[in-house]
Order: sequence, then structure tokens, then C-alpha cells
Amino acid sequence: MSSRPTILVTGGAGYIGSHAALALKNAGYEVIVLDNLAYGHREIIEDVVKVELVVGDTSDRKLLDELFATRNIAAVMHFAAYIAVGESVNEPGKYYTNNVASTLNLLEAMLAAGVNKFVFSSTCAVYGMPKEIPMTENHPHNPLSPYAASKDMVERILADFDVAHALKSVAFRYFNASGADPSGLLGEDHDPETHLIPLALLTALGKRKQLYIFGTDYDTPDGTAVRDYIHVNDLAAAHVLGLEYLLKGGDSQVFNLGNGNGFSVKDVIETAREVTGAEIPAIESDRRAGDAPILVGSSDKVRNMLGWDPQYADLTKIISHAWQWHQKRHSK
Repeated sequence: MSSRPTILVTGGAGYIGSHAALALKNAGYEVIVLDNLAYGHREIIEDVVKVELVVGDTSDRKLLDELFATRNIAAVMHFAAYIAVGESVNEPGKYYTNNVASTLNLLEAMLAAGVNKFVFSSTCAVYGMPKEIPMTENHPHNPLSPYAASKDMVERILADFDVAHALKSVAFRYFNASGADPSGLLGEDHDPETHLIPLALLTALGKRKQLYIFGTDYDTPDGTAVRDYIHVNDLAAAHVLGLEYLLKGGDSQVFNLGNGNGFSVKDVIETAREVTGAEIPAIESDRRAGDAPILVGSSDKVRNMLGWDPQYADLTKIISHAWQWHQKRHSK
């Protein structure tokens, strides 16, 4: 039996949640995953991560109360959110219901059970268009989509719950989560897929005919948009550090999680071609509304306060790990 506390991981059968669940397990924690499996993958939790899976929803207060009453849960790590920016514009109600109302329901259940430590999966999208590069945690907030606004609202709720109820939280604002566990046994699998690296790899595998480059006239070195890609295992490691900081009595904090390095769309496609040896046809298209030319984050704060040190900052390594996973996942 583990002597370390039990952690509830909501949305733990999804991409980042499953990597965090595995990192927690490897660090000796007891892990319970709560996931409604709308986008999560049962077999990843049962066959790869091998921790307990409770199929259910954060909107279900009765289930939450039962979980907190019957398990000695010390903290919650919360990944259960809808994340598709375009969909959020078309279906804002879906995003506010799940990402805000269900999170509020979870927080209320935690308070009722006397659980006051919460690690939150936020996003750099709370900042909107960058006014400075690299962006720091003090950058003004201007969310440009209901998705980004929903994450921003939860951050505000967490600040208010700290003042009112001494609920302590760490919110991580990610830049572009990418890559896969080096084992090749778990990785990114969204349906529909909207992220550049998996789209490039699916094209390399012949699952897609081509890729689209949205905008080649940005004020960047090669004209394509620049993004900060962070390996999912480095993200997961940061979540464990954030949890341990709270368990030691740390105060509420927000942290950026990025590499501090930007790679252009063309850089990513070229690296994917080198890693896969495939042609990966790419068609140049117009810019998408709301896309910033450059999004790169400073993670000085998380490095200094939590001692976070990304192990996989190299784009080739990130894409190589993702390629291992995609080859296994899509060879069936």
C-alpha cells in the first residue's frame, strides 16, 4: 500500500490527465481517475496507467459526495474540460456548463468534505493577444473565446474561494501541450484532432491527405505563426510539483508552463518530415481569425518557485515521442 495521499484526477482518461495520473502513480500516490469518457480512453487508464477508474461526471454532486465520503482524498487535480476553441465559439453554453458550472460543483463538494487543495489545468489563452513576448503571469487577461473565458472564470472563482474558504490552488497556464510518454504507450488522441503535431503525424501515416498552414504573412522569421510547444511529460511533472507544494502548505499560485522557445508552423512540419521520413503535403491557406503571430511564455516563476526543469524542450524529441505513439495507435 502507498503511504502517500490519495489524489482524485478528474478528466484523467484524457491526454494530459492520463500523463499526470501516471506521473502521480510513479511518484507513489494513490490515484483515482474520474472521467465521463466523452473524450477520455478507458483502456489507457485500465491497461496502461493501471489505476482505479470511476466513470462519472463532475456535474454529479451525489457521486462526488460519495467519492469524498468513502475515500481519503487529500487533493484534486482537475483536467475535466472541453478544449476546442472553435466549438466553444459555436456552443458557448456547452463550455460554460461543463468548464465553469461543473467545476464550481466540484469545488463545493470539496468544501463540504473538507478537502482544500486543488490543482487546475488552465491555459495561456486567458491572456488573449500578446502585448509582450515572452508572456509572464502578470500579462493582462483578454480571453478571445468562450473556452478561454471559461478558464479565466475558474481562475477568478479559485481566487475568491481562497479568500472566503482558504481553498488553496495552483493553476497552470499551459502553452502548447505536445508529445507523448517516451514508452509510446500513451499519448494524444482527440476526435476531431485540431493540434498541429498530431495532424502532421496523421498525414505522415496517410490518415489525412494534407495539412493546412493558416497564414504565411505573419511578422515572424518565416511568415508562419510561432508557438511554444511543451512536452506533456514535462507538464505532468509540473502538476506533481504543484501538488506537493500545496501539500506542504503552500499558498495559492498561478504559473505559466512553457519552454520559453518558439517554433513556427513550418519548423514543426519540417521537423515532422525529418522524424517520419514522410512527405507530409502542406497547403498554404489564409490566417484564422483570432490567431496571434507569436505565443511564447516565460516559465521563470515555476522554475524558481517549484524547481521545475523541463526534460524534453527539444522539438525533435517531442515529435519523435509523439510519432512512436501515433504509429502504435493507428497501425491497427
